[in-house]
Formats: sequence, structure tokens, C-alpha cells
Amino acid sequence: MAERKVRVRFAPSPTGALHIGGVRTALYNYLFARQHGGDLIFRIEDTDSNRFVPGAEEYIIESFKWLGIQFDEGVSFGGDHGPYRQSERRDIYKKYVRQLLDAGKAYIAFDTPAELEAKRAEIPNFQYDAHTRGMMRNSLTLPQEEVDRLIAEGQQYVVRFKIEPDEDVHVNDLIRGDVVINSSILDDKVLYKSADELPTYHLANIVDDHLMEVTHVIRGEEWLPSAPLHVLLYRAFGWADTMPAFAHLPLLLKPDGKGKLSKRDGDRLGFPVFPLEWHDPKTGEVSRGFREEGYLPEAVLNFLALLGWNPGNDQELMTLDEMVHLFDIHRCSKAGARFDYVKGIWFNHEYILKMSDERVAEMFMPVLKEHGIDAPMDKVVTVVGMMKGRVNFVKELWDTCKFFFVAPTEYDPKTVQKRWKPDSAEMMTRLADLLESLDDFSLENQERVVMKWIEDNGLHTGNIMNAFRLTLVGEGKGPHMFDISSVLGKEETIARMRRAIEVLK
Repeated sequence: MAERKVRVRFAPSPTGALHIGGVRTALYNYLFARQHGGDLIFRIEDTDSNRFVPGAEEYIIESFKWLGIQFDEGVSFGGDHGPYRQSERRDIYKKYVRQLLDAGKAYIAFDTPAELEAKRAEIPNFQYDAHTRGMMRNSLTLPQEEVDRLIAEGQQYVVRFKIEPDEDVHVNDLIRGDVVINSSILDDKVLYKSADELPTYHLANIVDDHLMEVTHVIRGEEWLPSAPLHVLLYRAFGWADTMPAFAHLPLLLKPDGKGKLSKRDGDRLGFPVFPLEWHDPKTGEVSRGFREEGYLPEAVLNFLALLGWNPGNDQELMTLDEMVHLFDIHRCSKAGARFDYVKGIWFNHEYILKMSDERVAEMFMPVLKEHGIDAPMDKVVTVVGMMKGRVNFVKELWDTCKFFFVAPTEYDPKTVQKRWKPDSAEMMTRLADLLESLDDFSLENQERVVMKWIEDNGLHTGNIMNAFRLTLVGEGKGPHMFDISSVLGKEETIARMRRAIEVLK
């Protein structure tokens, strides 16, 4: 048989913001598809109409646009296997529900929620299966005429999958190996509901994966319990030969304590768990996003890629292309991956360092404008080049280097006490006069002339430089002094020095 082209899918439900765990699942699907020259499908699983949230689908698409994960086909991308929204595929699913019913692989059940509740109260750990289905109101226990009459009267029903007991079901998992589950622990899952004429996740998923020719299902560990059911469904339809390979990814765990990562952990520890800021239309609550917090999309993807997978070497910083080249699904961990958000901040810092000064300057420009600063681009590029190594986020540049753009109006008392000596006013006046006399105000010339002046006059370099810094910055921070003065320029440097001398005396 000819080898099938690799086709994978990411299929979120539009029930709210996209969790960062979902982003990682999409990323691994993307890496796998690209590595094998395959296709990545974007499908929307919206069969649960009660949980639909307006705006969620658009939010998910916008998230991937920002992150740079590109799909080959699907909702909003087009393709030959549509429609890609499950709510638009009702008629397709009905045909396959009928196929299972006709083959005796599924049956119709009329039990009301009240009847099911009563049975749960009567039988401890009740599940609807081979041992209990004979006690219930379904097409296996009712005469055919009764079944037809109830349907004709508009009685609501569900279609359940008929699972044969005591069969070992093998799930061949690319990460976990051969997973064996006995069918007796599975219940007769609901596949279709007459109330909204829509299938449940289980049926829709299998039919779509088959018709869209999906070869590999790479999804979160939380779906592992449903994998045996999906294997049985593939067999029931006679599709065992085209069954996709499964890979269940490790959970993302809390940064501390036990359990999986939740939004509450982010709120508690101060980090986002959604790619973009999310405004909940139901509650009005606003949740923080990686984009709005100032993370770079490349840094987010690099950070996520290493949560549950390792490239087999010590490399940590990788472009998307490098990840595609190195990715191996078999090197994904079985154990959960702790969400080390501090490491995520480190990645952002590293990506700012790697980025060109021009690009960082472009990102910093809006921050300057927010503070009423209209600076020439070449100055911003120079400042960014000096200061970007000191920040984790571009927005932090303002607090780190605003003194390049705004003269100090006050002077840090602790620095004044420590650095402003009895003779500082006199020394700074002499230094200001010296700098004012320079025709060449380049960094190199300033440094040469001033250092010679200090040496010739037997002055203390530290005392002079610390006081000089205080006059220009207002506190004891910043890069090399002549870097600062050369960026400020002669006029601004002298003005700041004379004002500080006036204020500090």
C-alpha cells in the first residue's frame, strides 16, 4: 500500500480563550506536519451548542496569526475536505449514525435524565454498559413498533455505541507505547443527540478524522481515556486500515504544587495562560495574554516547545525552522511538564538580545509616545543597543533608560548622600566648563580629555564619575558615562550638569 501523506489536525472548541496547553498541542502538530512535508488542518469542534462563546473562534485564529503557526487548510483557510466547522456537517454525521445503527453497532436510548439519575441512585458506580443496558429503555429492550412510535411522537433520544465487554483494546501510542484497556471499563458512550441533531465529540471526531484523511492524532493526555473508544469506533465502521496513529502529549503542570496548570495559577503567580488578552463576553472578566504582557511570539513558541519535549542536545534557543528540523515525537515525555514561567521570562530576554536594535527600537517607539516623547529613530536605536540587555520585556526599557529622553527633576536622596561630596559642586562646574570647551563631543574624545584632566589634577576617578552620573541620570544607574553624554549631546549634557549643581550645591 502506498504511504499516505502525513495529515494532522488541531481542533479546538470555541468555548472561550485558547489555553496555552492548546497552543503547545497545535505547535507540536505544526512541527510534526512540517517535518514530514504534511498538512496541518484547523477544525472547529462546536457540536456542544450550550458551551459556544461568541468571539472565541476569531480569538483562536488571531492567536495563531500572532504566534506565526500557519495552517494549510480549515476554517478561514479553505481546502478540499470542508466544511471544517462541525456544526455545518450535521447531514454527514447522520449518515454515519445510520450506518452504525443498521450494522447493530449502536442503539437508540430513550432514558430521561430523571430515569438515569434514579438508576445511579439505585446502583453504586452505575455506568450504561453491557451489564445495565438490559434494564433501560432502549431499542435493545423495547419492541421495534414501540421504538418507531416514540420517535414518531418526537420523543427525545440519544444513540449509544454498543461496546462488547471483556475485550482488550490496544492503543498504539507513539509516546506511551502499547496502551491496553479492557472494554468492560468503558460505557456505551452517547454518539448522537436528537435534541439538537448533532453528534457528540466522539463520533464527530472519528468521522472527521477519517474523511479528512488524518494520519496522526497528536493531542493532550486528557484524551487518552477516550482513545480505546475511538479505536473501537474505527473498527465498527470498517476503517481499521486507515486508523491514525495516536500520540498523547504530557500535561502542563502547575509551577508549584500538584495538578495541571490553570488560569488561577497564572492569576496567583502573575503570569498569563492565554496567548492573547481575553475579554469574557459572559462575565466581563479580562484575562491577561502573553502578547499584551510583552512576550515575543518566537520566545513563547521556543519556551512551549521544550515543555514536554527535548531535542536530544543541550540547545535551548531555536528558531521555528530549527524546531521543525529537530522535532521527534518519540522524544516527548510521558510525565507532565512543569510550567516554569520564570524560564519563559528568560526566553523573552534572550530573544530581545538576539533581535536587531532597529526592531527593538520600533517596538519601543509606541512606549515612548505614550510618555509624550518624540525622539529621532537613530537616537532610539542607539539607546536600545546599549540598554536592551538589561530588560526582559521591551516595555521595561522606559524605566531603565528614560533618563536618555527626560532630564531628571529630582535626585535620588540615597545616591546624593553617598556620591555627592563636599567638593562635588566645584568639580562638576570645572568638568562642565571642560566639556563645554570641546569642539569634538564624540564618546572617544570626551573620554580621552576627561580622563587626562582627572589624571593631571590628581583627582579621584570614582568620585568624579559618580557625581557626573548623578547630574545626568538623577541616580546611580545606567551604562558607561560617556555613552550617556555622547547620546545626550553637548548642549543637553551641560544643561543637566549646571541644573544639578544649582539644585544640589
